[in-house]
Amino acid sequence: MQLEAMLADSVVSSEGKLYVQGAGWNVINTAKVPTRHPRIGIALIVRVPYTATNQMHKFEVYLQDADGNELPLADAPDAEGPDEKIRRLGGQFNVGRPPTLQPGDEQLIALAINLDGLTFDRADSYKFVIELDGSPEKELSFRVNQVLQPGPIAG
Repeated sequence: MQLEAMLADSVVSSEGKLYVQGAGWNVINTAKVPTRHPRIGIALIVRVPYTATNQMHKFEVYLQDADGNELPLADAPDAEGPDEKIRRLGGQFNVGRPPTLQPGDEQLIALAINLDGLTFDRADSYKFVIELDGSPEKELSFRVNQVLQPGPIAG
C-alpha cells in the first residue's frame, strides 16, 4: 500500500473525497510558548492495491517531539493511559472488490483527522507519524517557532 498525507488547518472526508482547507504548511508561528493551537488537520489517502483488497488493514497516527517522545493528542475520556491521555489515534478498514473494479486496479481510501487544541510546550521540531499495518509509512514534520512581536515605538 502507498500513503499520501499532508498537514492542513482542517480536513473532511465525504463520499470518498477529501475536502482540505489551509493545506501545505510545516510551520506554526506563535507569540508565546507554551502555546495551544486551535486545530491541525491531517489528510490521508491510502492507495490499496488490488491484491490487498478484501483484507482488514489498520492505521495509526501519533505525534513525536524532537527527542522521539510520543506526545498526548487528547484527554482520555475513560482514563485509558497512565496520565489519562490519548497518544495514538487509528482505526481499521477493509476494501472490497466492487463489480466495476478491473483486475490490477487500486482503490483509494480518503481519511480525515482533525486534532483540536494541541499544546506545544516549547518551540522545536515535531512530527506526526502515520503507520499502516504496524509499519511507519509517512512522517509529517513541522516546526513551532516563537516569533517576537514588535512593541510600540516610543515617541
